[in-house]
Amino acid sequence: MTLRRRGEKATISIQEHMAIDVCPGPIRPIKQISDYFPRFPRGLPPDAGPRAAAPPDAPARPAAASAGRRSPSDGARDDDEDVDQLFGAYGASPGPSPGPSPARPPAKPPEDEPDADGYESDDCTTLGTLDFSLLYDQENNALHCTISKAKGLKPMDHNGLADPYVKLHLLPGASKANKLRTKTLRNTLNPTWNETLTYYGITDEDMIRKTLRISVCDEDKFRHNEFIGETRVPLKKLKPNHTKTFSICLEKQLPVDKTEDKSLEERGRILISLKYSSQKQGLLVGIVRCAHLAAMDANGYSDPYVKTYLKPDVDKKSKHKTAVKKKTLNPEFNEEFCYEIKHGDLAKKTLEVTVWDYDIGKSNDFIGGVVLGINAKGERLKHWFDCLKNKDKRIERWHTLTNELPGAVLSD
Repeated sequence: MTLRRRGEKATISIQEHMAIDVCPGPIRPIKQISDYFPRFPRGLPPDAGPRAAAPPDAPARPAAASAGRRSPSDGARDDDEDVDQLFGAYGASPGPSPGPSPARPPAKPPEDEPDADGYESDDCTTLGTLDFSLLYDQENNALHCTISKAKGLKPMDHNGLADPYVKLHLLPGASKANKLRTKTLRNTLNPTWNETLTYYGITDEDMIRKTLRISVCDEDKFRHNEFIGETRVPLKKLKPNHTKTFSICLEKQLPVDKTEDKSLEERGRILISLKYSSQKQGLLVGIVRCAHLAAMDANGYSDPYVKTYLKPDVDKKSKHKTAVKKKTLNPEFNEEFCYEIKHGDLAKKTLEVTVWDYDIGKSNDFIGGVVLGINAKGERLKHWFDCLKNKDKRIERWHTLTNELPGAVLSD
């Protein structure tokens, strides 16, 4: 450093200036700003003044020392000691005091403290919330999902907004076979849909083992649609015929465990109605609709239609066939066929129902089938007996389609 005479103005070279700024001395840990503003669960103690006093057992500082000249390092050290004493006196773990003092209740955590996983503080603020309600109609085997509105969705477009829609899936299961979705609302982060989406063919067994996945996505015209957030509701939380309302924070996308996806073995379900008409002297078979059919085409869908046979069929005249429904896994047919037969002969007959995928230029694909009759089991046998016992009464039941159909020819 350049030496100067008494009275001369100090001159510092740029090298010395940089050396002073860069190398001020030994590196000391930097305290956080929150250390200087401690939070007390129940406010400051009554004996705490505007300045934090030292504990009673702290040694008094000599007046001469305080009045004397101190170096910057001594001042910083004193400030650190003051902060340490403040936390030692009034912090979460105070040291013992020599005199008797009234016992204070243990400090309670703040009520608005977020969860340990940061769910409320992270996902709620960045992804948004979704309001919806669920109703399981046990009599009609239907699950009604009413999507009400969303708030504070994450912006996905360049204009700071999004084009949101909601899609539903039942897990475990094939995605396109049970996918439902709402309409898309443009340029909003607080959409209101008020749409009800319905799953048909839901059984009590489904309500025990399945989970409803609700995803909010952003629709893009020229790119792939973008995922915003999702939530999942185990259906076993619902009570039959009781509407339950939810207001849930959206979460980040969760992986789907395909190892337990046993429902992929199912080929779908079909709603069949049976009625023996005394007036027509015949059996009326209604093909109402199918749900969650297996996808047979490359586009992930099928072109399904249904065939029915009443066997044994010696004359080969019992075949009936519905219309083909294009590109769907949840077709609605609402068609009815009549088999002229005496009521007493029905006990010897078997109703065979098969679902097919229509293809042009090649043989049609078998999707699944079901057999109702005296040799059936479970719900299929019960449905047949209920039809025989109750003349002129229309009885509807859902049945699960199977891969194998005894006695059926797997070609159309």
